[in-house]
Order: sequence, then structure tokens, then C-alpha cells
Amino acid sequence: MQLEVVAAQRCVIWLGKPTGEEVRALASEGWSIRVVDAVDVGRLQQREGDPMVALADLRGCDAQMQSAIARQLEGSPNLTWLALLGAGTTTGSPAVQRILRDSAEYFTVPLDIARLARVLSSIAQGTPAAEGEDFPDIVGQSDIVRSMCSHLRKFAPVDLPVLITGETGTGKEGAAQALHRLSRRRDRPFVPINCGALPVHLVQSELFGHERGAFTGATARRIGHIESAAGGTVFLDEIGDLPLDAQTSLLRFLQEGTIERLGSSQPIRADARVVAATHVDLERAVAAGRFREDLFYRLNVLRLAVPPLRERGGDVELIAQHVLDRFREHHSCRARTFGAAARTAMRRYAWPGNVRELINRVQRAAVVADDAVIGATDLDLSGAVGQGDGVASLDATRVRAEREAILACLRESRFNISECARRLSISRVTVYRLCKKHHLALDELR
Repeated sequence: MQLEVVAAQRCVIWLGKPTGEEVRALASEGWSIRVVDAVDVGRLQQREGDPMVALADLRGCDAQMQSAIARQLEGSPNLTWLALLGAGTTTGSPAVQRILRDSAEYFTVPLDIARLARVLSSIAQGTPAAEGEDFPDIVGQSDIVRSMCSHLRKFAPVDLPVLITGETGTGKEGAAQALHRLSRRRDRPFVPINCGALPVHLVQSELFGHERGAFTGATARRIGHIESAAGGTVFLDEIGDLPLDAQTSLLRFLQEGTIERLGSSQPIRADARVVAATHVDLERAVAAGRFREDLFYRLNVLRLAVPPLRERGGDVELIAQHVLDRFREHHSCRARTFGAAARTAMRRYAWPGNVRELINRVQRAAVVADDAVIGATDLDLSGAVGQGDGVASLDATRVRAEREAILACLRESRFNISECARRLSISRVTVYRLCKKHHLALDELR
């Protein structure tokens, strides 16, 4: 059978039935729509040099049609695929999962035509989509950050749990907020919960609520954080610190979509997407019996790795300037930019505290700097200038290992300084000194 040649420049192939409003809106952005059936996609061929973009409209698709579209994705390597999810699309089906895995971008209804047009244009021009509009709080141009943003766009419309991993201070909560902002739940609450800061005896009540009289001091009914999300997103930070009994209740919610308040046996339907974050290795925690294996697999449906600052190359200078510019908007200071020595020091330093540490150092430097140019001494990084790469790398590794050890012990001891000192065989004074050295704000971490 002769293949049909399609000129795809400024044209998107649409598998499904676009609305008249969508056709007109795309036309106003300079794009035309070619509507085809799933069986016809394999017969299309691009003209040499023309990009081809196909959008799989999953609104109202039954399982048979979803499977047909999934087969077309796998058999059409010359096409760049996008996916449009309807309100009733079952994202857990194998066919839909394959479509979402192989698509460059996902969209939900109501369709954001402006964003679709931006994505189409970036594909036509062979350039990555601009990060700024979708991720105003994520500063960086490194490949690893662009890859993370691409995953954020993919994961946001899919109403499944997301597990965010990364070192302390890398910006895991910011990534969770971006997921929420790009999802269909954007107009509902975003509820962050630091699991490591919850008192052990109140974890169940904080997450799932309690009835009056459930325990001593429960003088009134209390709605838990998950129930209060009400159609939004629950962000469970440091999920690895969640006690085992609370892990069981969370697993029940993920499996059945229901919770039970303390003091009640009545299940309550709760609609909230769970995004969890951790800086620890949950696989090792599962092996050690500190984390439920079944809960891990429930949370680890979609996994997002937030890179440490030391792997982001020149992003450190972009972030530093961004932080300085934002600081100057609200505070009077002389500092305007960074000198050559400061930039060299920032590039060589390993940043064990990641973006959080960079923010603290830049803000301090903005206050103490005597002129418009911030130096390495102002950043307290003068020791990083002039060191050989091997020495700097070894020193940075030692600093990072020391910081991770003290932080891990603090978390395991629930920030009990005496207990932490006992476990490390050091004095309480040394614990406080190490916390100050590594910029660990105990009150904030608690």
C-alpha cells in the first residue's frame, strides 16, 4: 500500500475528535489539525525535513482503542507523540501507561491551548520547551535539570503517586509544588506535611484526624491533613520517618481511597493525590524492616530524582544571581553581582547543603559585602579558591559524609540531642558545633 505523504509543518495529527473550539483556538495560534483514526496513523509518512506531531486524544477511548493507539506509538518512530487525558481516563491501565511513557508531553482537560501551542512550536523548531513559564521557581539550564522538568511535565497530569528522591536541600518540595501546579488539581489545596517533625503519638491524628474523645485531650473532632486536601495534593516530606502503624493506614488510603479517623470505625472517602519525598534509600529501609515493602511499591509508581547542586554545573551561578536579585527586591544592600573568585569558588565547592545552603550563603554575603561585587570571602568560600580539583573533591566528600552522618543520626534519634550524642559517642556540645558547621537549623528541621 502506498504511503500517504503529509506536510507536517504547523500541522498536528489528531487521533480522536477535537472540539470546534480546540480547532479554532489552535488555528489562531497558526496550527492546523489533521484528524485521523488510529488505524490510519501507520500509513502516514513525513516529508523529508518536516517534523510530525501526533496527539493521542484519550477522551472517551475504551480499552480496545487505547491498545490500538499504544501499538501505533510503538510502531511510529518518526512521530513525536503527545497525549490528552480525559476526566474519565483510567491512567492505571497498561495501554494508557505505555502511551504516557512514550509521549513527549501530557495534557488534561480543559486543554491548555497556549501550552499546547508552545510545545508544538518547540518541537517544530527542534528546541526544548521554555522552562520559565511552567517552572518559575526552578532556575537552571543544565541538561539534568531540563530532564527533571521534562519528567515533571509528564508526571503532573497523571493522577498517580509520585516518589521524589534527592539529598536534603535540593528542592524536593518545590518539585512537588510544580507537580501540583501543572496538574488538574491546581485549584485545590496543596498540603505539605513533614513526617519527620510529627510527634510519634500524634502522627495518626495529624494525618487522618480524630473524633472527640478518641484520646485524652481530644475535646473536639479534628480533620486530618489528608482529608483537608479535599481534591488537592498531599506532600509527605521525609516519608521514610513515618512510623510503621501510620504506614499501614497510608497504604489503606492508597489502595482503597478511604481513611478512618482515630476513635471511629467509619471509613471516609478522601480524594487527594499523594506525592512523597525522601532523602534516604527506601530500598535499604525496606530491607532493614523500617519501611513497608508494599507501601514502597505503592508510592514508587512514578519516581522523580532531584539532582544535587554539585551535579548541575553552571546552574550554581545562575541560582546565586537569581537569589541575590530576589534578596535586593526586599532588602537594601550594596551587592549587585559576584566576582571571578566567588564564581570559581562556587563552581568548585561541593555544596553539601545544596540549594538551601547556597541561598543562605548568598543572603549572608549580600549583607556583609562592602561593595557591589561579592567575593569568595563574603561567601565564606575562600578556601575553595586555588585548591586542586582532587583536593577539593576529597575535602568535599569528607564534608558531605560528615554532614550526612550527623543529619541521619539526628533524624533517627528524633532530634534528641542527648541521644544523638550518645549514638555518635561525642558530646552534646560537639553535636551543636557540627550542626552549626553544616548549616543544620534544628528548629527548622524539627
